[in-house]
Amino acid sequence: MDQKPKVKSVHLDLGDVLLRPWQFGDEESLVKYGNNYKVWKNVRDRFPHPYTMQDAQIWVQIANQDPTAINLAIVVKGEAVGAVGVIFKDDVYRRSAEIGYWLGEPYWGQGITTRAVQALSDYVLEHFDVCRLYAGVFAYNQASGRVLEKSGYHLEARLRQSVTKEGRTVDELIYVRLKE
Repeated sequence: MDQKPKVKSVHLDLGDVLLRPWQFGDEESLVKYGNNYKVWKNVRDRFPHPYTMQDAQIWVQIANQDPTAINLAIVVKGEAVGAVGVIFKDDVYRRSAEIGYWLGEPYWGQGITTRAVQALSDYVLEHFDVCRLYAGVFAYNQASGRVLEKSGYHLEARLRQSVTKEGRTVDELIYVRLKE
């Protein structure tokens, strides 16, 4: 049975945006941009809110320890302003991977997330035995769906009443990008 891939350190230079592993010193900016209700309402509950310095310290310590995942900071002007990552699946799903991302509110609407998602997706599909990348989006988060569509993903499914956030159960939209 195939196992998950072993991931080495990934750095993707997009010019004015850098995708790199989390590092000590990112904690302050992680709190600055992650401690935002508008960010939190669109991510999974394991992303804490409020987002504290202790949460940031724990994340920076563990983010690069899993050799079967990629967790990158989105860096603009030397400051970590968001995140993009991939979790490689296993067992019968071993050629699939899930991508996730968030960006600090001051940087919304500038195309940064789209560029980050597209760059990491291209990298994963080129360097790993993955034929399918997917992301789940809360149905009310239309901006995230647009990011994925601009990054080469297409809407594959609507999972009816499959996610609950803040006591509200909503549909999840599954976007997929397949290896050509």
